[in-house]
Amino acid sequence: QVQLVESGGGLVQAGGSLRLSCAASGRTFSSYVMGWFRQAPGKEREFVAAIVWSAGYTYYGDSVKGRITISRDNAKNTVYLQMNSLKPEDTAVYYCAADSKSRGINYYTVSRRQSYDFWGQGTQVTVSS
Repeated sequence: QVQLVESGGGLVQAGGSLRLSCAASGRTFSSYVMGWFRQAPGKEREFVAAIVWSAGYTYYGDSVKGRITISRDNAKNTVYLQMNSLKPEDTAVYYCAADSKSRGINYYTVSRRQSYDFWGQGTQVTVSS
């Protein structure tokens, strides 16, 4: 059974930084795509970033490009989301997700919620102005 556990959320002032972690267990993730999404109150879940675990290729949503970095630690089976220059509009619940399907990978496939089989419970990020 795949488990994804997010941590690292919290309250931060605008301009500050946070690093979110997603600890993955239950499978070998080397063939997976790992993604981060976020959802603000009253809004749809939005793609933030994704990483192809084996190759390390990364993809970013337009709203966070240049401010956020996704990475993974193979030894710890953990995916990270380093967020810098945070803005109040970054306030949301951030979710980690895993896509186990073997197929062609591109921005379209990694940015769709429907591509992902497993989800974490989410971690709240609040950015104050």
